[in-house]
Amino acid sequence: MVVHLAAQAGVRYSLENPHAYVDSNLIGFTNILEGCRHNPVQHLIFASSSSIYGKNTQVPFSVADPVDSPVSLYAATKKANELMAHAYSHLYQIPTTGLRFFTVYGPWGRPDMAYYKFVQAIAEDRPIDVYNYGKMMRDFTYIDDVITGIVKLIPHQTKLQPPYKIYNLGNNHPIELQEFIATIETLMGKFAQKNFLPMQPGDVVATYADITELMSDIGFNPTTSVAQGLASFVNWYRSYYGYNTVSEKSLPSKLSTAV
Repeated sequence: MVVHLAAQAGVRYSLENPHAYVDSNLIGFTNILEGCRHNPVQHLIFASSSSIYGKNTQVPFSVADPVDSPVSLYAATKKANELMAHAYSHLYQIPTTGLRFFTVYGPWGRPDMAYYKFVQAIAEDRPIDVYNYGKMMRDFTYIDDVITGIVKLIPHQTKLQPPYKIYNLGNNHPIELQEFIATIETLMGKFAQKNFLPMQPGDVVATYADITELMSDIGFNPTTSVAQGLASFVNWYRSYYGYNTVSEKSLPSKLSTAV
């Protein structure tokens, strides 16, 4: 079994260093496919991304939706990965599953992601950048739910010909950015200094996963709310960076009802 989750991730960094995405996501993924081709692999699971939905405005996002309009190089490399995997699956009968992840977060997450940067900035009394003036929605998916889905999929082999399948792996409950920030403020016991900015190149207004097929095929059912997931992350952050814990009694009254 091969579970390939490595990649050069992130939309904004793809604007700064496109060659890193070509090296990791195209050349690197080709090496994985070639390794699977020349060895008896029972199942290849690989990471795709919700970013490939690009300009799609129909929500929730379905795997049946067209994904031919990526708005970032990162998204384009992930769409290329799906096409490359399909070709190898067809040519060499490699059972293959691609997972379109929706904003995975949690302890030990990527420091370039918004939730991590928000918590760090609030802890250090720095302003946070809030894009599209906060008028955005994201389908945040907690890492434990993601791992549960992957583990259930490992022994699950599609019977399609070619043996290839794409799934959305998300929480199926998008949340507004302003509510997301309010939850972090409650957990941190501090209000964020907000720097409201316009939409950034390569970004999208909303993500929302249709997980019907994954629920039907493996019984996938994410159970972690955003409040629970962020609490786990903030607890980890405090422990890892030595940030002082704030007692519940010291929370500002306007924050106490956010979670």
